[in-house]
Amino acid sequence: MPGNIMDNNSASLSGTIISKPEFSHEVYGEGFYTFTVEVPRLSNTYDYIPVMFSERLLPLEKFEVGKMVAVDGQFRSYNNYSGEGGRKLLLTVFARDIAVFEPGEDVKVTNSIYLNGFICKKPVYRTTPFGREIADILLAVNRAYNKSDYIPCIAWGRNARYASNFEIGDNIRIWGRIQSRNYQKKLPDGTVEERTAYEVSISKMEHLKENNNARKSNRES
Repeated sequence: MPGNIMDNNSASLSGTIISKPEFSHEVYGEGFYTFTVEVPRLSNTYDYIPVMFSERLLPLEKFEVGKMVAVDGQFRSYNNYSGEGGRKLLLTVFARDIAVFEPGEDVKVTNSIYLNGFICKKPVYRTTPFGREIADILLAVNRAYNKSDYIPCIAWGRNARYASNFEIGDNIRIWGRIQSRNYQKKLPDGTVEERTAYEVSISKMEHLKENNNARKSNRES
């Protein structure tokens, strides 16, 4: 198991606020809110990333649509008990630090994430009709209080081929960015609903062989 739980999951992003904070839930009198950040890609498209924060970080009136914001935190998953939208897993950046900038201030656009976790489902390797290699990975990342976040990740090219050999329980580290992706979901009544998926696009990965060999030895003994 990675040594420091806090170091297993680190995300940083900056971009434009495109929605006002909406109340999410309350824990022991502390209110939590969500808003969406528009983060530009190099390809002149955008990712729309949900961010959750405590009301104790900054006053709500600071979060004005159109302002730039920088967020440091963790990419987390939550079970959707409401059943709304048919989603079982909700993904959001949980903010530990937020800075909101006034118009005209120079803010460097960032979108980066580091995860250290365990393969919890056999990676799905495939090629697109255009011959591009892709592997879908579900990574379990340990959190404090014996909790885990389940983060969908996607690898490309030779990283995808490499990931196709991973086994359930393997410990890997990845570096990449958080991306949003729109797709259509056909519902039981025949209608089609527009949805957004969130995942980590992997730019670099490392297979922690020492941890993996130890885990396999324990399984075999």
